[in-house]
Amino acid sequence: MKDQGPDIFFSEPAEASEASGVPWKVLVVDDEQSVHDVTRLALSDFRFEDRGLDFISAYSGEEARKAILEHPDTAIILLDVVMETETAGLEVAHFVREVAHNKAVRIVLRTGQPGQAPEKDVIAQYDINDYKEKTELTSRKLSTLMYASLRSFRDIVALEKNKSGLEAVIEASAKIFELKSKERFAEGVLEQVSMLLKHGYRGPDVQTDALAVQYDGEETIVTAATGAYRPYAGAALTDIEATELRDIIEAGRSVETSTFSNDSYTGHIHCGDGINRLLYLKGLCCEPAEMDRSLLKLVERNIAIACENIDLLQEIEQTQNEMIYLLGETIETRSMETGHHVQRVAEISRLLALEYGLGPEEAEVLRMASPLHDIGKIGISDAILNKPGKLDAREWDIMKTHTSIGYDMLKSSRRRVLQAGAIIARDHHERWAGGGYPANKRGDEIHLYGRITAVADVFDALGSERSYKHAWPLEDILDLMRAERGRHFEPRLVDILLENINEIQRICQSNKD
Repeated sequence: MKDQGPDIFFSEPAEASEASGVPWKVLVVDDEQSVHDVTRLALSDFRFEDRGLDFISAYSGEEARKAILEHPDTAIILLDVVMETETAGLEVAHFVREVAHNKAVRIVLRTGQPGQAPEKDVIAQYDINDYKEKTELTSRKLSTLMYASLRSFRDIVALEKNKSGLEAVIEASAKIFELKSKERFAEGVLEQVSMLLKHGYRGPDVQTDALAVQYDGEETIVTAATGAYRPYAGAALTDIEATELRDIIEAGRSVETSTFSNDSYTGHIHCGDGINRLLYLKGLCCEPAEMDRSLLKLVERNIAIACENIDLLQEIEQTQNEMIYLLGETIETRSMETGHHVQRVAEISRLLALEYGLGPEEAEVLRMASPLHDIGKIGISDAILNKPGKLDAREWDIMKTHTSIGYDMLKSSRRRVLQAGAIIARDHHERWAGGGYPANKRGDEIHLYGRITAVADVFDALGSERSYKHAWPLEDILDLMRAERGRHFEPRLVDILLENINEIQRICQSNKD
Protein backbone atom coordinates (compact mmCIF):
# COMPACT_ATOMS: atom_id res chain seq x y z
CA MET A 1 0.00 0.00 0.00
CA LYS A 2 1.32 3.40 -0.96
CA ASP A 3 2.08 5.93 1.74
CA GLN A 4 -0.59 8.62 1.28
CA GLY A 5 0.73 10.84 4.07
CA PRO A 6 -0.52 11.26 7.59
CA ASP A 7 -3.71 13.16 6.71
CA ILE A 8 -5.47 10.02 5.48
CA PHE A 9 -5.30 8.61 9.00
CA PHE A 10 -5.94 11.81 10.91
CA SER A 11 -8.46 13.71 8.85
CA GLU A 12 -11.27 15.27 10.89
CA PRO A 13 -14.91 16.00 10.03
CA ALA A 14 -15.37 19.05 7.87
CA GLU A 15 -17.27 21.09 10.48
CA ALA A 16 -15.39 24.20 11.48
CA SER A 17 -14.65 24.95 15.09
CA GLU A 18 -16.05 28.07 16.72
CA ALA A 19 -12.65 29.72 16.37
CA SER A 20 -12.17 28.56 12.76
CA GLY A 21 -8.91 29.79 11.25
CA VAL A 22 -7.30 30.88 14.53
CA PRO A 23 -3.98 28.97 14.84
CA TRP A 24 -3.29 26.54 17.66
CA LYS A 25 -0.54 27.88 19.91
CA VAL A 26 2.53 25.66 20.31
CA LEU A 27 5.21 26.66 22.81
CA VAL A 28 8.65 25.29 21.89
CA VAL A 29 11.02 25.33 24.87
CA ASP A 30 14.62 24.43 24.05
CA ASP A 31 18.02 26.10 24.45
CA GLU A 32 19.13 25.06 20.94
CA GLN A 33 18.02 27.31 18.07
CA SER A 34 18.25 24.41 15.63
CA VAL A 35 15.48 22.56 17.48
CA HIS A 36 13.16 25.55 17.05
CA ASP A 37 14.03 25.82 13.36
CA VAL A 38 13.55 22.12 12.61
CA THR A 39 10.23 22.01 14.48
CA ARG A 40 8.84 24.97 12.55
CA LEU A 41 10.02 23.52 9.25
CA ALA A 42 8.61 20.04 9.89
CA LEU A 43 5.19 21.43 10.86
CA SER A 44 5.00 24.38 8.48
CA ASP A 45 2.11 22.87 6.49
CA PHE A 46 0.36 21.20 9.43
CA ARG A 47 -3.37 21.87 9.89
CA PHE A 48 -5.91 20.47 12.30
CA GLU A 49 -9.60 21.35 12.05
CA ASP A 50 -8.82 24.02 9.47
CA ARG A 51 -6.36 25.72 11.82
CA GLY A 52 -2.61 25.99 11.46
CA LEU A 53 0.03 26.40 14.18
CA ASP A 54 1.34 29.53 15.87
CA PHE A 55 4.80 28.86 17.31
CA ILE A 56 6.03 30.61 20.45
CA SER A 57 9.72 30.19 21.29
CA ALA A 58 11.36 30.07 24.72
CA TYR A 59 15.05 29.28 25.29
CA SER A 60 15.11 28.75 29.03
CA GLY A 61 12.90 27.71 31.89
CA GLU A 62 12.43 31.32 32.94
CA GLU A 63 11.29 32.35 29.45
CA ALA A 64 8.94 29.36 29.34
CA ARG A 65 7.26 30.37 32.61
CA LYS A 66 6.69 33.91 31.33
CA ALA A 67 5.36 32.60 28.01
CA ILE A 68 2.75 30.29 29.56
CA LEU A 69 1.45 33.14 31.72
CA GLU A 70 1.23 35.42 28.68
CA HIS A 71 -0.40 32.70 26.56
CA PRO A 72 -2.66 30.62 28.85
CA ASP A 73 -4.50 29.30 25.77
CA THR A 74 -1.39 27.45 24.56
CA ALA A 75 -2.38 24.01 23.27
CA ILE A 76 0.97 22.15 23.35
CA ILE A 77 4.33 22.64 25.04
CA LEU A 78 7.27 20.84 23.41
CA LEU A 79 9.59 20.94 26.39
CA ASP A 80 13.30 20.19 26.64
CA VAL A 81 14.44 18.80 29.99
CA VAL A 82 18.05 19.97 30.27
CA MET A 83 18.58 23.69 29.69
CA GLU A 84 20.12 26.19 32.14
CA THR A 85 19.93 23.40 34.72
CA GLU A 86 19.57 19.64 34.45
CA THR A 87 15.96 19.84 35.70
CA ALA A 88 14.84 23.14 34.13
CA GLY A 89 12.19 21.43 31.98
CA LEU A 90 10.76 19.47 34.88
CA GLU A 91 10.53 22.67 36.91
CA VAL A 92 8.59 24.28 34.05
CA ALA A 93 6.16 21.32 34.00
CA HIS A 94 5.61 21.73 37.74
CA PHE A 95 5.07 25.49 37.33
CA VAL A 96 2.51 25.04 34.56
CA ARG A 97 0.37 22.61 36.54
CA GLU A 98 0.80 23.74 40.13
CA VAL A 99 1.46 27.49 39.91
CA ALA A 100 -0.22 28.60 36.68
CA HIS A 101 -2.94 25.96 37.28
CA ASN A 102 -3.11 25.22 33.57
CA LYS A 103 -4.50 21.70 33.31
CA ALA A 104 -5.49 21.86 29.65
CA VAL A 105 -2.18 22.43 27.85
CA ARG A 106 -0.55 19.20 26.67
CA ILE A 107 3.06 18.88 27.84
CA VAL A 108 5.42 16.74 25.74
CA LEU A 109 8.94 16.28 27.11
CA ARG A 110 11.63 16.10 24.43
CA THR A 111 15.07 15.17 25.64
CA GLY A 112 18.39 14.44 24.01
CA GLN A 113 19.70 12.99 27.26
CA PRO A 114 17.19 10.37 28.43
CA GLY A 115 19.55 9.21 31.14
CA GLN A 116 19.21 12.57 32.91
CA ALA A 117 15.44 12.13 33.25
CA PRO A 118 14.35 8.48 32.92
CA GLU A 119 10.92 8.14 31.29
CA LYS A 120 9.40 5.94 34.01
CA ASP A 121 10.35 8.30 36.83
CA VAL A 122 9.30 11.46 34.98
CA ILE A 123 5.88 10.13 33.92
CA ALA A 124 5.20 8.96 37.48
CA GLN A 125 6.25 12.17 39.24
CA TYR A 126 5.18 14.94 36.85
CA ASP A 127 1.86 15.71 35.17
CA ILE A 128 3.13 15.44 31.61
CA ASN A 129 1.34 13.86 28.67
CA ASP A 130 4.11 12.30 26.60
CA TYR A 131 7.85 11.63 26.69
CA LYS A 132 9.96 11.56 23.53
CA GLU A 133 13.63 11.29 22.75
CA LYS A 134 14.65 13.90 20.20
CA THR A 135 16.18 11.23 17.95
CA GLU A 136 12.87 9.38 17.55
CA LEU A 137 10.81 12.44 16.53
CA THR A 138 10.83 12.24 12.74
CA SER A 139 8.68 14.60 10.72
CA ARG A 140 5.91 12.02 10.47
CA LYS A 141 6.01 11.10 14.15
CA LEU A 142 5.98 14.77 15.07
CA SER A 143 2.79 15.25 13.00
CA THR A 144 1.25 12.19 14.64
CA LEU A 145 2.12 13.63 18.04
CA MET A 146 0.48 16.95 17.15
CA TYR A 147 -2.76 15.33 15.98
CA ALA A 148 -3.07 13.24 19.14
CA SER A 149 -2.16 16.12 21.46
CA LEU A 150 -4.44 18.65 19.78
CA ARG A 151 -7.39 16.24 19.87
CA SER A 152 -6.81 15.79 23.57
CA PHE A 153 -6.46 19.55 24.16
CA ARG A 154 -9.61 20.27 22.12
CA ASP A 155 -11.67 17.77 24.11
CA ILE A 156 -10.38 19.03 27.46
CA VAL A 157 -11.16 22.64 26.53
CA ALA A 158 -14.63 21.60 25.31
CA LEU A 159 -15.32 19.76 28.57
CA GLU A 160 -14.12 22.72 30.61
CA LYS A 161 -16.20 25.11 28.57
CA ASN A 162 -19.27 22.91 28.91
CA LYS A 163 -18.66 22.71 32.65
CA SER A 164 -18.35 26.50 32.82
CA GLY A 165 -21.45 26.81 30.67
CA LEU A 166 -23.42 24.54 32.98
CA GLU A 167 -22.21 26.52 35.99
CA ALA A 168 -23.30 29.73 34.27
CA VAL A 169 -26.71 28.19 33.49
CA ILE A 170 -27.14 27.04 37.08
CA GLU A 171 -26.15 30.46 38.41
CA ALA A 172 -28.41 32.26 35.93
CA SER A 173 -31.33 29.94 36.69
CA ALA A 174 -30.84 30.38 40.43
CA LYS A 175 -30.91 34.16 40.10
CA ILE A 176 -33.99 33.99 37.89
CA PHE A 177 -35.79 31.76 40.41
CA GLU A 178 -34.96 34.32 43.12
CA LEU A 179 -37.09 36.91 41.34
CA LYS A 180 -40.40 37.27 43.14
CA SER A 181 -42.22 39.97 41.17
CA LYS A 182 -43.19 40.55 37.55
CA GLU A 183 -41.81 44.07 37.82
CA ARG A 184 -38.27 42.74 38.30
CA PHE A 185 -38.73 39.59 36.24
CA ALA A 186 -38.13 40.97 32.74
CA GLU A 187 -35.15 43.03 33.87
CA GLY A 188 -33.63 40.11 35.77
CA VAL A 189 -34.10 37.64 32.91
CA LEU A 190 -32.52 40.05 30.44
CA GLU A 191 -29.56 40.54 32.76
CA GLN A 192 -28.96 36.81 33.24
CA VAL A 193 -29.31 35.83 29.58
CA SER A 194 -26.95 38.68 28.65
CA MET A 195 -24.40 37.41 31.16
CA LEU A 196 -24.79 33.86 29.89
CA LEU A 197 -24.14 34.85 26.28
CA LYS A 198 -21.31 37.15 27.31
CA HIS A 199 -19.77 34.11 29.03
CA GLY A 200 -18.71 32.67 25.69
CA TYR A 201 -19.81 34.91 22.86
CA ARG A 202 -19.28 38.50 23.90
CA GLY A 203 -16.23 40.40 25.00
CA PRO A 204 -16.29 41.53 28.66
CA ASP A 205 -16.26 45.20 27.65
CA VAL A 206 -18.82 44.95 24.85
CA GLN A 207 -22.00 46.95 25.50
CA THR A 208 -25.11 44.81 25.70
CA ASP A 209 -27.93 46.12 23.52
CA ALA A 210 -30.89 44.03 24.57
CA LEU A 211 -34.60 44.20 25.19
CA ALA A 212 -37.38 42.10 26.66
CA VAL A 213 -40.84 42.30 25.11
CA GLN A 214 -44.16 40.83 26.16
CA TYR A 215 -47.16 40.56 23.90
CA ASP A 216 -50.63 39.06 23.77
CA GLY A 217 -53.45 39.48 21.32
CA GLU A 218 -53.95 43.14 22.18
CA GLU A 219 -50.67 44.94 22.81
CA THR A 220 -46.89 44.62 22.66
CA ILE A 221 -44.77 46.30 25.34
CA VAL A 222 -41.01 46.59 25.91
CA THR A 223 -40.75 45.52 29.55
CA ALA A 224 -36.98 45.97 29.95
CA ALA A 225 -34.10 47.28 27.86
CA THR A 226 -30.35 47.89 28.09
CA GLY A 227 -27.68 49.69 26.09
CA ALA A 228 -28.91 51.59 23.05
CA TYR A 229 -32.44 50.27 23.62
CA ARG A 230 -32.76 51.55 27.21
CA PRO A 231 -34.85 54.64 26.26
CA TYR A 232 -37.59 52.32 24.98
CA ALA A 233 -38.15 50.50 28.29
CA GLY A 234 -41.86 50.59 29.10
CA ALA A 235 -42.87 51.72 25.61
CA ALA A 236 -45.67 50.17 23.60
CA LEU A 237 -44.80 48.99 20.11
CA THR A 238 -47.16 51.57 18.62
CA ASP A 239 -45.22 54.37 20.35
CA ILE A 240 -41.78 53.32 19.06
CA GLU A 241 -40.68 55.57 16.22
CA ALA A 242 -37.44 53.73 15.42
CA THR A 243 -38.31 51.68 12.35
CA GLU A 244 -35.39 49.26 12.80
CA LEU A 245 -36.43 48.40 16.36
CA ARG A 246 -40.07 47.94 15.37
CA ASP A 247 -38.99 45.62 12.58
CA ILE A 248 -36.85 43.59 15.01
CA ILE A 249 -39.77 43.14 17.42
CA GLU A 250 -42.28 42.30 14.70
CA ALA A 251 -39.86 39.83 13.10
CA GLY A 252 -39.30 38.19 16.48
CA ARG A 253 -43.03 37.85 17.06
CA SER A 254 -43.49 36.13 13.72
CA VAL A 255 -41.14 33.26 14.66
CA GLU A 256 -42.18 30.82 17.37
CA THR A 257 -38.75 29.37 18.13
CA SER A 258 -35.51 30.88 19.40
CA THR A 259 -33.05 31.81 16.67
CA PHE A 260 -29.53 33.14 16.08
CA SER A 261 -28.97 35.45 13.13
CA ASN A 262 -25.70 37.17 12.28
CA ASP A 263 -24.68 38.77 15.59
CA SER A 264 -28.03 38.52 17.39
CA TYR A 265 -30.12 36.16 19.50
CA THR A 266 -33.92 36.09 19.64
CA GLY A 267 -35.41 33.97 22.40
CA HIS A 268 -39.05 32.99 22.94
CA ILE A 269 -40.44 32.29 26.40
CA HIS A 270 -43.88 30.68 26.54
CA CYS A 271 -45.45 30.98 29.99
CA GLY A 272 -48.74 29.65 31.24
CA ASP A 273 -50.28 33.10 31.73
CA GLY A 274 -51.15 33.49 28.04
CA ILE A 275 -48.57 36.24 27.57
CA ASN A 276 -45.64 35.56 25.25
CA ARG A 277 -42.22 36.95 26.03
CA LEU A 278 -39.47 37.80 23.59
CA LEU A 279 -35.78 38.39 24.36
CA TYR A 280 -33.51 40.08 21.83
CA LEU A 281 -29.75 40.62 22.22
CA LYS A 282 -27.34 41.91 19.61
CA GLY A 283 -23.56 41.99 19.46
CA LEU A 284 -22.61 38.30 19.58
CA CYS A 285 -19.11 37.70 18.21
CA CYS A 286 -20.08 34.41 16.60
CA GLU A 287 -22.85 31.84 16.39
CA PRO A 288 -22.98 29.59 19.48
CA ALA A 289 -22.07 25.93 19.22
CA GLU A 290 -24.73 23.22 19.52
CA MET A 291 -23.91 22.54 23.18
CA ASP A 292 -24.36 26.20 24.06
CA ARG A 293 -27.67 26.31 22.20
CA SER A 294 -28.85 23.40 24.33
CA LEU A 295 -27.77 25.19 27.50
CA LEU A 296 -29.62 28.31 26.39
CA LYS A 297 -32.77 26.27 25.73
CA LEU A 298 -32.46 24.92 29.26
CA VAL A 299 -32.34 28.48 30.58
CA GLU A 300 -35.38 29.39 28.47
CA ARG A 301 -37.33 26.48 29.99
CA ASN A 302 -36.25 27.55 33.47
CA ILE A 303 -37.38 31.10 32.71
CA ALA A 304 -40.82 29.79 31.70
CA ILE A 305 -41.06 27.75 34.92
CA ALA A 306 -39.93 30.74 37.00
CA CYS A 307 -42.54 32.90 35.28
CA GLU A 308 -45.28 30.43 36.14
CA ASN A 309 -43.98 30.23 39.72
CA ILE A 310 -44.23 34.01 40.00
CA ASP A 311 -47.82 33.84 38.74
CA LEU A 312 -48.68 31.26 41.40
CA LEU A 313 -46.85 33.23 44.09
CA GLN A 314 -48.63 36.44 43.17
CA GLU A 315 -51.98 34.69 43.15
CA ILE A 316 -51.27 33.32 46.64
CA GLU A 317 -50.13 36.75 47.84
CA GLN A 318 -53.17 38.45 46.33
CA THR A 319 -55.45 35.92 47.97
CA GLN A 320 -53.65 36.39 51.29
CA ASN A 321 -53.83 40.16 50.90
CA GLU A 322 -57.53 40.02 50.13
CA MET A 323 -58.18 37.82 53.16
CA ILE A 324 -56.23 40.23 55.37
CA TYR A 325 -58.19 43.21 54.02
CA LEU A 326 -61.48 41.38 54.54
CA LEU A 327 -60.46 40.38 58.06
CA GLY A 328 -59.38 43.93 58.85
CA GLU A 329 -62.58 45.38 57.45
CA THR A 330 -64.64 42.83 59.38
CA ILE A 331 -63.01 44.01 62.61
CA GLU A 332 -63.61 47.64 61.64
CA THR A 333 -67.25 46.86 60.81
CA ARG A 334 -67.73 45.14 64.16
CA SER A 335 -66.47 48.26 65.89
CA MET A 336 -68.81 50.37 63.68
CA GLU A 337 -65.92 51.78 61.63
CA THR A 338 -67.05 50.88 58.13
CA GLY A 339 -65.49 51.64 54.77
CA HIS A 340 -62.03 51.20 53.31
CA HIS A 341 -60.07 52.44 56.31
CA VAL A 342 -57.74 49.43 56.38
CA GLN A 343 -56.94 49.73 52.67
CA ARG A 344 -56.04 53.39 53.07
CA VAL A 345 -53.91 52.64 56.13
CA ALA A 346 -52.13 49.93 54.15
CA GLU A 347 -51.28 52.18 51.19
CA ILE A 348 -50.28 55.15 53.37
CA SER A 349 -48.07 52.86 55.47
CA ARG A 350 -46.33 51.61 52.34
CA LEU A 351 -45.66 55.15 51.13
CA LEU A 352 -44.29 56.23 54.52
CA ALA A 353 -42.09 53.12 54.66
CA LEU A 354 -40.57 53.77 51.24
CA GLU A 355 -39.91 57.43 52.03
CA TYR A 356 -38.42 56.42 55.38
CA GLY A 357 -35.87 54.29 53.51
CA LEU A 358 -37.24 50.75 53.68
CA GLY A 359 -36.77 48.62 50.57
CA PRO A 360 -39.69 47.85 48.25
CA GLU A 361 -40.05 44.28 49.54
CA GLU A 362 -40.19 45.29 53.21
CA ALA A 363 -42.54 48.16 52.42
CA GLU A 364 -44.82 45.66 50.68
CA VAL A 365 -44.78 43.43 53.78
CA LEU A 366 -45.81 46.43 55.86
CA ARG A 367 -48.60 47.26 53.39
CA MET A 368 -49.97 43.74 53.67
CA ALA A 369 -49.62 43.55 57.46
CA SER A 370 -50.89 46.95 58.58
CA PRO A 371 -54.62 46.08 58.09
CA LEU A 372 -54.18 43.69 61.02
CA HIS A 373 -53.40 46.50 63.47
CA ASP A 374 -56.73 46.17 65.31
CA ILE A 375 -57.24 42.41 64.93
CA GLY A 376 -57.13 42.05 68.72
CA LYS A 377 -60.50 43.79 68.96
CA ILE A 378 -61.99 40.43 68.07
CA GLY A 379 -61.44 39.60 71.75
CA ILE A 380 -63.24 42.69 73.06
CA SER A 381 -66.94 42.43 73.87
CA ASP A 382 -69.50 44.32 71.79
CA ALA A 383 -70.70 46.12 74.90
CA ILE A 384 -67.32 47.80 75.29
CA LEU A 385 -66.39 47.99 71.61
CA ASN A 386 -69.61 49.75 70.59
CA LYS A 387 -70.45 51.68 73.77
CA PRO A 388 -71.83 55.05 72.61
CA GLY A 389 -70.41 57.04 75.50
CA LYS A 390 -67.01 57.35 77.12
CA LEU A 391 -65.47 54.17 78.53
CA ASP A 392 -64.95 54.03 82.29
CA ALA A 393 -61.55 53.12 83.73
CA ARG A 394 -62.29 49.38 83.91
CA GLU A 395 -63.64 49.31 80.36
CA TRP A 396 -60.68 51.30 79.06
CA ASP A 397 -58.27 48.83 80.64
CA ILE A 398 -60.09 46.01 78.86
CA MET A 399 -60.09 47.92 75.56
CA LYS A 400 -56.33 48.41 75.78
CA THR A 401 -55.81 44.65 75.90
CA HIS A 402 -56.70 44.40 72.20
CA THR A 403 -53.03 45.15 71.41
CA SER A 404 -51.79 42.16 73.41
CA ILE A 405 -54.61 39.95 72.16
CA GLY A 406 -53.70 40.76 68.56
CA TYR A 407 -50.02 40.11 69.21
CA ASP A 408 -50.73 36.76 70.88
CA MET A 409 -52.98 35.71 67.98
CA LEU A 410 -50.29 36.27 65.35
CA LYS A 411 -46.91 35.91 67.04
CA SER A 412 -46.56 32.14 66.56
CA SER A 413 -46.95 32.32 62.78
CA ARG A 414 -43.87 31.72 60.63
CA ARG A 415 -45.28 33.85 57.82
CA ARG A 416 -43.45 37.12 57.42
CA VAL A 417 -46.62 39.16 56.90
CA LEU A 418 -48.31 37.73 59.98
CA GLN A 419 -45.15 38.23 62.05
CA ALA A 420 -45.19 41.87 60.97
CA GLY A 421 -48.91 42.00 61.79
CA ALA A 422 -48.18 40.78 65.32
CA ILE A 423 -45.62 43.56 65.84
CA ILE A 424 -48.00 46.20 64.48
CA ALA A 425 -50.90 44.98 66.62
CA ARG A 426 -48.68 45.20 69.71
CA ASP A 427 -46.94 48.54 69.09
CA HIS A 428 -49.28 50.82 67.14
CA HIS A 429 -50.70 52.45 70.29
CA GLU A 430 -47.33 53.21 71.85
CA ARG A 431 -46.29 56.89 71.89
CA TRP A 432 -42.94 58.34 70.80
CA ALA A 433 -42.49 60.29 74.07
CA GLY A 434 -43.95 57.50 76.23
CA GLY A 435 -47.34 57.13 77.85
CA GLY A 436 -48.76 54.72 75.28
CA TYR A 437 -49.88 51.14 75.75
CA PRO A 438 -49.48 48.22 76.33
CA ALA A 439 -45.81 48.57 77.45
CA ASN A 440 -45.24 52.35 77.78
CA LYS A 441 -42.39 52.16 75.25
CA ARG A 442 -40.76 55.29 73.89
CA GLY A 443 -38.64 56.31 70.91
CA ASP A 444 -36.79 53.54 69.11
CA GLU A 445 -38.09 50.99 71.63
CA ILE A 446 -41.25 51.06 69.52
CA HIS A 447 -40.84 48.95 66.41
CA LEU A 448 -40.71 50.99 63.20
CA TYR A 449 -43.69 49.05 61.82
CA GLY A 450 -45.77 50.19 64.80
CA ARG A 451 -44.56 53.80 64.50
CA ILE A 452 -45.44 53.95 60.81
CA THR A 453 -48.86 52.33 61.19
CA ALA A 454 -49.71 54.65 64.09
CA VAL A 455 -49.23 57.72 61.88
CA ALA A 456 -51.23 56.19 59.01
CA ASP A 457 -54.02 54.95 61.30
CA VAL A 458 -54.56 58.21 63.18
CA PHE A 459 -54.33 60.35 60.02
CA ASP A 460 -56.97 58.32 58.20
CA ALA A 461 -59.22 57.78 61.22
CA LEU A 462 -59.45 61.54 61.82
CA GLY A 463 -60.37 62.15 58.19
CA SER A 464 -63.01 59.41 58.06
CA GLU A 465 -66.73 59.81 58.72
CA ARG A 466 -67.94 57.65 61.58
CA SER A 467 -71.30 57.11 63.27
CA TYR A 468 -69.96 58.80 66.39
CA LYS A 469 -68.02 61.67 64.71
CA HIS A 470 -67.67 63.75 61.58
CA ALA A 471 -64.60 63.69 59.37
CA TRP A 472 -62.08 66.37 60.29
CA PRO A 473 -61.00 68.95 57.73
CA LEU A 474 -57.54 68.29 56.32
CA GLU A 475 -55.97 71.39 57.88
CA ASP A 476 -57.22 70.41 61.35
CA ILE A 477 -55.74 66.94 60.90
CA LEU A 478 -52.39 68.37 59.83
CA ASP A 479 -52.42 70.79 62.77
CA LEU A 480 -52.89 67.86 65.14
CA MET A 481 -50.12 65.84 63.45
CA ARG A 482 -47.76 68.81 63.83
CA ALA A 483 -48.77 69.24 67.48
CA GLU A 484 -48.11 65.55 68.19
CA ARG A 485 -44.75 65.58 66.38
CA GLY A 486 -42.25 64.27 68.93
CA ARG A 487 -45.01 63.46 71.44
CA HIS A 488 -47.31 60.82 69.95
CA PHE A 489 -45.46 60.35 66.66
CA GLU A 490 -41.85 60.06 65.56
CA PRO A 491 -40.87 63.52 64.20
CA ARG A 492 -39.32 62.15 61.03
CA LEU A 493 -42.51 60.28 60.11
CA VAL A 494 -44.65 63.39 60.61
CA ASP A 495 -42.27 65.31 58.34
CA ILE A 496 -42.56 62.58 55.68
CA LEU A 497 -46.36 62.69 55.96
CA LEU A 498 -46.43 66.47 55.48
CA GLU A 499 -43.96 66.36 52.58
CA ASN A 500 -46.06 63.75 50.76
CA ILE A 501 -49.52 64.99 51.65
CA ASN A 502 -50.59 65.35 47.99
CA GLU A 503 -49.78 61.70 47.25
CA ILE A 504 -51.49 60.62 50.47
CA GLN A 505 -54.61 62.54 49.48
CA ARG A 506 -54.60 60.71 46.14
CA ILE A 507 -54.47 57.41 48.04
CA CYS A 508 -57.48 58.47 50.11
CA GLN A 509 -59.40 59.56 47.01
CA SER A 510 -58.69 56.23 45.29
CA ASN A 511 -60.03 54.26 48.27
CA LYS A 512 -63.09 56.24 49.28
CA ASP A 513 -65.66 54.71 51.64
